[in-house]
Amino acid sequence: MRSLILATIALFPMAAFAAGSDDPAPPAPTSTTLVCEKGLIWDEKTKTCVAAESGQLDDDTMYGAVREYAYAGEYDTALTILAAMSDQSESRVLTYYGFAHRKSGNVELGMQFYEAALKADPDNILARSYMGQGLVAQGEYDMARVQLAEIQTRGGRSTWAELALMTAIDTGMTYNY
Repeated sequence: MRSLILATIALFPMAAFAAGSDDPAPPAPTSTTLVCEKGLIWDEKTKTCVAAESGQLDDDTMYGAVREYAYAGEYDTALTILAAMSDQSESRVLTYYGFAHRKSGNVELGMQFYEAALKADPDNILARSYMGQGLVAQGEYDMARVQLAEIQTRGGRSTWAELALMTAIDTGMTYNY
Protein backbone atom coordinates (compact mmCIF):
# COMPACT_ATOMS: atom_id res chain seq x y z
CA MET A 1 0.00 0.00 0.00
CA ARG A 2 2.76 2.45 0.97
CA SER A 3 4.55 1.81 -2.34
CA LEU A 4 1.36 2.55 -4.25
CA ILE A 5 0.88 5.78 -2.33
CA LEU A 6 4.45 6.92 -2.95
CA ALA A 7 4.20 6.03 -6.64
CA THR A 8 1.00 8.05 -6.95
CA ILE A 9 2.65 10.99 -5.24
CA ALA A 10 5.67 10.79 -7.51
CA LEU A 11 3.51 10.83 -10.62
CA PHE A 12 0.83 13.28 -9.47
CA PRO A 13 2.11 15.27 -6.47
CA MET A 14 -0.50 18.03 -6.62
CA ALA A 15 -3.36 15.68 -7.39
CA ALA A 16 -2.45 13.42 -4.50
CA PHE A 17 -2.83 16.07 -1.81
CA ALA A 18 -5.18 18.96 -1.41
CA ALA A 19 -4.96 20.17 2.12
CA GLY A 20 -8.00 21.25 3.95
CA SER A 21 -10.07 18.25 3.01
CA ASP A 22 -9.87 14.69 1.84
CA ASP A 23 -10.67 15.86 -1.66
CA PRO A 24 -7.68 15.03 -3.88
CA ALA A 25 -8.16 18.22 -5.93
CA PRO A 26 -6.79 21.59 -4.85
CA PRO A 27 -9.43 24.26 -4.28
CA ALA A 28 -10.46 25.61 -7.67
CA PRO A 29 -9.91 29.33 -8.13
CA THR A 30 -13.17 31.19 -7.69
CA SER A 31 -14.23 34.77 -8.22
CA THR A 32 -12.55 35.46 -4.87
CA THR A 33 -9.11 35.18 -6.45
CA LEU A 34 -10.07 35.63 -10.10
CA VAL A 35 -12.19 38.79 -9.85
CA CYS A 36 -11.73 40.38 -6.43
CA GLU A 37 -8.85 42.56 -5.36
CA LYS A 38 -6.44 40.82 -3.00
CA GLY A 39 -8.02 40.25 0.37
CA LEU A 40 -11.63 40.56 -0.70
CA ILE A 41 -14.10 37.71 -0.95
CA TRP A 42 -16.74 37.13 -3.61
CA ASP A 43 -20.25 37.34 -2.19
CA GLU A 44 -22.56 35.11 -4.28
CA LYS A 45 -25.67 36.87 -2.97
CA THR A 46 -24.69 40.37 -4.05
CA LYS A 47 -22.31 39.35 -6.85
CA THR A 48 -19.71 41.74 -5.46
CA CYS A 49 -16.37 41.56 -3.69
CA VAL A 50 -16.58 42.34 0.01
CA ALA A 51 -14.22 42.55 2.96
CA ALA A 52 -14.30 39.66 5.40
CA GLU A 53 -14.99 42.17 8.16
CA SER A 54 -18.17 43.40 6.43
CA GLY A 55 -20.36 40.93 8.29
CA GLN A 56 -22.06 39.93 5.03
CA LEU A 57 -20.42 36.51 4.70
CA ASP A 58 -21.02 33.30 6.60
CA ASP A 59 -18.12 31.37 8.09
CA ASP A 60 -18.28 28.60 5.48
CA THR A 61 -17.83 31.15 2.68
CA MET A 62 -14.93 32.74 4.54
CA TYR A 63 -13.41 29.34 5.26
CA GLY A 64 -13.47 28.56 1.54
CA ALA A 65 -11.69 31.86 0.90
CA VAL A 66 -9.10 31.06 3.58
CA ARG A 67 -8.36 27.75 1.84
CA GLU A 68 -8.14 29.43 -1.55
CA TYR A 69 -5.81 32.19 -0.36
CA ALA A 70 -3.69 29.73 1.65
CA TYR A 71 -3.35 27.51 -1.41
CA ALA A 72 -2.15 30.57 -3.34
CA GLY A 73 0.47 31.25 -0.64
CA GLU A 74 -1.33 34.39 0.53
CA TYR A 75 -0.97 33.60 4.24
CA ASP A 76 -1.41 37.16 5.52
CA THR A 77 -4.67 37.44 3.62
CA ALA A 78 -5.81 34.09 5.02
CA LEU A 79 -5.01 35.35 8.54
CA THR A 80 -7.03 38.52 7.98
CA ILE A 81 -10.04 36.50 6.90
CA LEU A 82 -9.64 34.08 9.80
CA ALA A 83 -9.71 37.03 12.21
CA ALA A 84 -13.16 37.97 10.87
CA MET A 85 -14.71 34.55 11.45
CA SER A 86 -17.37 34.40 14.14
CA ASP A 87 -16.05 31.52 16.25
CA GLN A 88 -12.36 32.04 16.96
CA SER A 89 -12.25 28.92 19.14
CA GLU A 90 -13.57 26.57 16.43
CA SER A 91 -11.11 23.80 15.62
CA ARG A 92 -10.91 24.34 11.87
CA VAL A 93 -10.29 28.08 12.39
CA LEU A 94 -7.51 27.30 14.85
CA THR A 95 -6.08 24.73 12.42
CA TYR A 96 -5.82 27.28 9.63
CA TYR A 97 -4.36 29.89 11.97
CA GLY A 98 -1.71 27.28 12.71
CA PHE A 99 -1.16 26.51 9.05
CA ALA A 100 -0.91 30.16 7.96
CA HIS A 101 1.45 31.08 10.79
CA ARG A 102 3.66 28.02 10.26
CA LYS A 103 3.89 28.50 6.51
CA SER A 104 4.65 32.20 6.89
CA GLY A 105 7.62 31.34 9.12
CA ASN A 106 6.18 31.66 12.61
CA VAL A 107 6.44 27.95 13.38
CA GLU A 108 6.21 28.26 17.16
CA LEU A 109 2.94 30.21 16.99
CA GLY A 110 1.62 27.81 14.36
CA MET A 111 2.26 24.86 16.67
CA GLN A 112 0.43 26.64 19.50
CA PHE A 113 -2.61 27.03 17.26
CA TYR A 114 -2.48 23.35 16.27
CA GLU A 115 -2.39 22.43 19.96
CA ALA A 116 -5.41 24.67 20.60
CA ALA A 117 -7.24 23.07 17.65
CA LEU A 118 -6.58 19.62 19.06
CA LYS A 119 -7.70 20.70 22.51
CA ALA A 120 -10.97 21.88 20.94
CA ASP A 121 -11.30 18.70 18.85
CA PRO A 122 -8.88 15.83 19.49
CA ASP A 123 -10.23 14.07 16.36
CA ASN A 124 -9.14 16.91 14.05
CA ILE A 125 -6.91 14.82 11.82
CA LEU A 126 -6.10 17.75 9.54
CA ALA A 127 -4.57 19.66 12.47
CA ARG A 128 -2.65 16.50 13.39
CA SER A 129 -1.31 16.17 9.84
CA TYR A 130 -0.24 19.81 9.63
CA MET A 131 1.33 19.63 13.07
CA GLY A 132 3.13 16.43 12.09
CA GLN A 133 4.43 18.02 8.89
CA GLY A 134 5.70 20.94 10.95
CA LEU A 135 7.44 18.49 13.23
CA VAL A 136 9.05 16.77 10.23
CA ALA A 137 10.31 20.14 8.99
CA GLN A 138 11.89 20.65 12.43
CA GLY A 139 13.48 17.18 12.33
CA GLU A 140 11.17 15.85 15.06
CA TYR A 141 10.31 12.59 13.30
CA ASP A 142 9.37 10.66 16.44
CA MET A 143 6.83 13.31 17.42
CA ALA A 144 5.49 13.35 13.84
CA ARG A 145 5.00 9.58 14.06
CA VAL A 146 2.95 10.11 17.22
CA GLN A 147 0.61 12.36 15.23
CA LEU A 148 0.47 9.80 12.41
CA ALA A 149 -0.55 7.09 14.88
CA GLU A 150 -3.23 9.40 16.30
CA ILE A 151 -4.57 10.06 12.80
CA GLN A 152 -4.78 6.33 12.14
CA THR A 153 -6.37 5.62 15.53
CA ARG A 154 -8.97 8.34 15.06
CA GLY A 155 -10.34 6.99 11.78
CA GLY A 156 -8.00 8.79 9.42
CA ARG A 157 -6.63 5.84 7.48
CA SER A 158 -6.35 6.47 3.72
CA THR A 159 -7.25 10.15 4.10
CA TRP A 160 -5.27 13.12 2.83
CA ALA A 161 -4.19 13.79 6.41
CA GLU A 162 -2.62 10.35 6.82
CA LEU A 163 -1.09 10.16 3.35
CA ALA A 164 0.44 13.64 3.48
CA LEU A 165 2.03 13.05 6.87
CA MET A 166 3.16 9.54 5.96
CA THR A 167 4.85 10.92 2.85
CA ALA A 168 6.47 13.74 4.81
CA ILE A 169 7.89 11.24 7.30
CA ASP A 170 9.09 8.92 4.52
CA THR A 171 10.63 11.60 2.31
CA GLY A 172 11.31 14.56 4.57
CA MET A 173 9.28 16.72 2.17
CA THR A 174 6.33 18.68 3.47
CA TYR A 175 3.64 20.30 1.40
CA ASN A 176 3.04 24.00 0.91
CA TYR A 177 -0.62 23.17 1.00
